[in-house]
Amino acid sequence: MAFRGSVPRRTVVGLPADRDAGTEDTMATVSVRYVVHDVDAAIEFYRSSLGFEVLMHPAASFAVLSHGDLRLLLSAPGAGPGGGGQAMPDGRVPEPGGWNRFQLQVSDLSALVETLRGQGARFRNDIVVGVGGQQILIEDPSGNPVELFQPTLPEAAP
Repeated sequence: MAFRGSVPRRTVVGLPADRDAGTEDTMATVSVRYVVHDVDAAIEFYRSSLGFEVLMHPAASFAVLSHGDLRLLLSAPGAGPGGGGQAMPDGRVPEPGGWNRFQLQVSDLSALVETLRGQGARFRNDIVVGVGGQQILIEDPSGNPVELFQPTLPEAAP
């Protein structure tokens, strides 16, 4: 699949006070956590449909995938102590879905959508043409959205 772009290296701000003032760390990787009902189904979707690689899958309730400079942390809700899927102090349990999402830039959105529809992928909408490009929202098996984006203006590309 033809995905483009990476996150530019940035200086990390807000370092702890015990760090040397002249020391700079760089950040090239961004991590996003998605809560999913079934970690194995999510791994299969992100690998086969969107080209992610599995970095680790140490437990049935957790995995880390990568796509360029993006790390995708997958957590099952309420799957034991610790981790991103555990209940909050007030008893609420994280759940999949919502509208927050990450964006993957693609070179031919129409062709990719046609391929993914042929594989049975679920979309929240049809391709939308905006000011800077075209986009569509695909859902992972738990209903988390991923925005597929094809820029039409150079300024819209990373």
